[in-house]
Amino acid sequence: MDNYKKDIELYFELKGAPESSKESYLRRIYAFMDFIQIERHKRMEDITISDIQQYILHLKNDKGLTAGTINNYISGVRLFYNHILDKEWNEKKIPRMKRVQKLPVIPSKQDVLAILNETTNLKHKAILSLIYGSGLRVSEVAKLKICDICSKTMRVRVENAKHNTNRYTILSNTTLTTLREYFRSSFSPKSYKPNDWLFPGQNKNEHIHVKT
Repeated sequence: MDNYKKDIELYFELKGAPESSKESYLRRIYAFMDFIQIERHKRMEDITISDIQQYILHLKNDKGLTAGTINNYISGVRLFYNHILDKEWNEKKIPRMKRVQKLPVIPSKQDVLAILNETTNLKHKAILSLIYGSGLRVSEVAKLKICDICSKTMRVRVENAKHNTNRYTILSNTTLTTLREYFRSSFSPKSYKPNDWLFPGQNKNEHIHVKT
């Protein structure tokens, strides 16, 4: 199993995948490996299409996972089957599950503002303001640097986002006011550099963790 883990780690290292994608794939691949080795008492190199089908049924019937989540697991299993075991995937025998499209529940502007107004921690308030006002993912906010905020152009620069894309997004006046308030309370004059993390973690050399 350790050899497979090294091969998987090497694959993501060579691919240059974002850390969040790597963690997501690894978690699902390891879950599949546990199922094969512990539940079915087989070696990974001996797995068959039938084993994968039984794993999908296990996720659906025993775990009660949704179609979207199961499809994410299938992507992990396929990566392992194709790139680590070097076996050919059969889409006809291992189809992706059909997802039922549901409309998201979108909170009203008043509800969101109420949450922001009740948030007393300035760091948390600044993070929430950027997520809502600039349309950023949690991982994108966590990795912002001080220089990514531009008050002159009222834009936020987002680098190395999903699929290794870069973009600019809007910066609202309300968010800018909150950021300035947070910045004054968290950074003393001349104690920072433009490339420092906007939201540092417990270790000041690292950004706040996305799970935090």
